[in-house]
Amino acid sequence: MLFNEVVGQAAIKRSLINTVKENRVSHAQLFLGPGGSGSLALAVAYAQYINCENRQPDDSCGECASCRKYNKLIHPDLHFSYPFFAKHKEDTAATYAEEWRKAFLENPYLGLDYWRGQFDAENKQANINIAEAHHIIKKLSLKAFEAEYKVLILWLPEYLDSQGNALLKLIEEPPEKTLFLLVSESQDRILNTIISRTQLVKINRLTDAEVAGYLMERHQLGKHQAEEIAFISGGSIQQAIHLLGEDTKDHFDLMIRWLRHCVTDSGSSLIKICEDELSKLGRENQKSFLLYTLNMMRQVVLLKEDMGQLVHLPSGELDFVQKFSKHYRMEQIEAAIRLFEEAHYHIERNANPKILFLDVSLQLVLIYKYQTFRQLADSTYIDHYGM
Repeated sequence: MLFNEVVGQAAIKRSLINTVKENRVSHAQLFLGPGGSGSLALAVAYAQYINCENRQPDDSCGECASCRKYNKLIHPDLHFSYPFFAKHKEDTAATYAEEWRKAFLENPYLGLDYWRGQFDAENKQANINIAEAHHIIKKLSLKAFEAEYKVLILWLPEYLDSQGNALLKLIEEPPEKTLFLLVSESQDRILNTIISRTQLVKINRLTDAEVAGYLMERHQLGKHQAEEIAFISGGSIQQAIHLLGEDTKDHFDLMIRWLRHCVTDSGSSLIKICEDELSKLGRENQKSFLLYTLNMMRQVVLLKEDMGQLVHLPSGELDFVQKFSKHYRMEQIEAAIRLFEEAHYHIERNANPKILFLDVSLQLVLIYKYQTFRQLADSTYIDHYGM
């Protein structure tokens, strides 16, 4: 993986390249970034750059023997560890190496759900077991075959439980020229004893423009559709890829009509849009529609908090957000955001969409038209939505 194949993250790329040029490569680093931001892809590109036989000023050469093997993830000194869905207690990451290579090469921005989709995992929980911890120790105790550095990329170390303590001595005092790159989405879930032994590399969420550019270049989307999917994805390439199969092109028009019926308390029109359109979108489209609406409300919050410089929307959406922010109080916007978040949660859990969207609509009427706020307990939601 070349650095120039990784979307965005220009400052991080420069910093990583400089650690190699200045001989400041830390033996244990924690790449911490939100899902879909490219943390894993950056770790692979960094490892490739370190072991490239003909490094260029700003990237690997991509042509030497080392780069060719890295591009196929078959370099003998490149090792991966990751959560898996063990069928036997002796299973290790190596058991699923072929599936891992295929998944990463198809989608370097993969998340755990995408990885799970490569298997018939049923209800098995992903984890990194003690057998894998011992396997890591064994293979890193061997000498490098041909590269200057042996590299272990450990994806999602938050799935290491107490067995992660078996790796502490190896992480703190590794064999010479051994590099640990841990790639995490949640620092709070990693063992503190591991965090204290690593150097943090903080990776930011991608911008909407970067995600949209990726969609237009790699998936040949039109500008408007790419921008809408990027907006919904919240800076995650993985979420954007997931949304590619969904029909997102009419979200703005549908949201405008739905909210107009809510704020004017148009009873019959409100029932019709819930029954004839919202409830028939299909579960994944309903989820993406609610995410889109949530993001629009969050843009309204930014304007009301005088942070308009952070709002980057096409002209139509920007006009809506500006007008909406002038007509409604922060309390109303925040109540609606909570409502959309709860609705998304229940759609994910197969709530009855006709009942859910009608109930959400009636609550929006109370919030925007009558400035009345109603809270429902979780058990009420479950009964109310037919779950």
